[in-house]
Amino acid sequence: MKEPDGSRTPRTRPLAASRRRRPGRTAAAVSLALALVGIATPWAPRAGVLAGDAPTSVIILEQPGRHQAAVRLTEGLGGHVGRRLEIVGGFAAEIPGRAVEALRASPVISAVVADRKLRLLSMAAGSGSGEHAEENTIIEPGSMAFTARLIGARDAWEDHITGDGVDIALVDSGVSGVEGLTTKGKVVNGPDLSFDLQAGAAPYLDTFGHGTHLAGIMAGRDRTIERGHGPGDGEFGGIAPDARVVSVKVAGASGQTDVSQVIAAIDWVVQNRKAGGLNIRVLNLAFGTDGTQDYRVDPLAHAVEVAWRSGIVVVVAAGNTGGIRTGLANPAYDPYVIAVGADDPLGTSGTTDDAIPAWSDRGDGIRNPDLVAPGVSIRSLRVPGSSLDQAVPATSAGGRFIGGSGTSQAAAIVSGAVALLLEDRPDLTPDQVKALLTTAASPLPQAGPEARGAGLIDVEAALKARAPSAAQTWDRSTGTGSLEAARGSIHVALDGATLDGERDVFGAAWDGPAWAGLSARAAAWDGGIWNGNAWSGSGWSGLSWSGLSWSGLSWSGLSWSGLSWSGLSWSGLSWSGLSWSGQGWVAAGSTQPAPDNLGEGDSSWSTAGWDAD
Repeated sequence: MKEPDGSRTPRTRPLAASRRRRPGRTAAAVSLALALVGIATPWAPRAGVLAGDAPTSVIILEQPGRHQAAVRLTEGLGGHVGRRLEIVGGFAAEIPGRAVEALRASPVISAVVADRKLRLLSMAAGSGSGEHAEENTIIEPGSMAFTARLIGARDAWEDHITGDGVDIALVDSGVSGVEGLTTKGKVVNGPDLSFDLQAGAAPYLDTFGHGTHLAGIMAGRDRTIERGHGPGDGEFGGIAPDARVVSVKVAGASGQTDVSQVIAAIDWVVQNRKAGGLNIRVLNLAFGTDGTQDYRVDPLAHAVEVAWRSGIVVVVAAGNTGGIRTGLANPAYDPYVIAVGADDPLGTSGTTDDAIPAWSDRGDGIRNPDLVAPGVSIRSLRVPGSSLDQAVPATSAGGRFIGGSGTSQAAAIVSGAVALLLEDRPDLTPDQVKALLTTAASPLPQAGPEARGAGLIDVEAALKARAPSAAQTWDRSTGTGSLEAARGSIHVALDGATLDGERDVFGAAWDGPAWAGLSARAAAWDGGIWNGNAWSGSGWSGLSWSGLSWSGLSWSGLSWSGLSWSGLSWSGLSWSGLSWSGQGWVAAGSTQPAPDNLGEGDSSWSTAGWDAD
């Protein structure tokens, strides 16, 4: 129920039906059902129970791709390894009590939990009525059902707040029509600005597999889900299952894109935010570079600020190079936007044990992540045959889902949460949304502010909080700085020729002041012309919005540095600093990294790793 000032009165329902995270809950109350092993509880040894060599049964959850290392470590500590548990990314073992802390301290181990069965109320999604669910229903860490309950989205669904009427712009690798994104009107295609088209690929489709995964996290919705409701048992739904996704494709099959393409996409989103019945209130950007140019002149920072001032809440992945560099990726380092880091809940619903993964970018003490969201092994929609799908061989057996870890996934969760807030209170400004989310975040006692910002997102608390009077007063970016500096070390190349310097993806000279002025007035696009170059064979201003999709795009005949683009393929060059992956793409249980062309060790798209379900 809403009060006259827009705040929400607390809802009354059985305590067990509410997900609200409470530090210090008992081990039994925060236990999770793990498939194949019954129900496991967080490790909470009592004095005298694990002394010396007394054997105990445990489930050991390893870091992605570190199965063999985890087995060797366990055996080296005197343990006996049992059955492999693919579904949870671990294995059963008998270990001496003295080995527990050594295992938990190892970087190859994500958690050690006791292997014992309990009876407790289910955390399964889908009751909808607030009544207790059946006992012992399995819900897996990393699933969207678990994640939605973890951040309080389930509480919003029970009040019929599902993101209805809110459009989320997804500037990424496109979206494919897999189940979960096929309800009528779920996805609207904006322009396809990727390199895929020049190679003859069909427009809009997600040949990489990243954008579809994020779209599912934000707004996926099985066709069986009734509008205005969240998913029930056995159904898949994102954080805002009734929000609509506006896909602007900028990345091709290997994840390659240039900063100028991303800037052009943001400019398009701003100019078309209300066009043709759209209502773009959120922009999700998992892109980032290692550029360190002052945000007050950086073109990419300027683009996201223009979107922010236009009433669009810009949610940006903080980056996945936490073990390599200090500071957030560009444009997450811009203080106006919502910069999102990743949280690892370690399989529990309390916050006292939460950890920030080493790969999640830390701030410098001045500009830190604004908040964090779950970002470890988040299960969402898979695109069969995509580059990511082929890089994770275990998915060849089929199945709808693939697991991904990174600040990309965390940012997608926050974007869905923003859509819930804006459906409930559409008059909120971007500054107010940011203030609500940061002040309502749950504290994480195990992490410092440079890693977790204000804490873990809590949608339930944000929905209940009064709308603040909030106005950010940071210095604004002029956008007149260097395009090349915005790229940092991230470049694309054609047949060995690098796109660098002060020129855009067409090779046209970059006039920062001229572009910045047009962008600030939401006039950077003129029909089908951006920065003096046509991005399609027919002017975009004359294209019909019938069906809410663009057509007639062609890259044939375009040239750069005297080289014809028609029929040629692009590839990433110098992706070792930041590109798609912070930890490499690996199949569950594999220790072999994915092919180099998928950017092992990189994270400009702020994704740390993938595993098959």
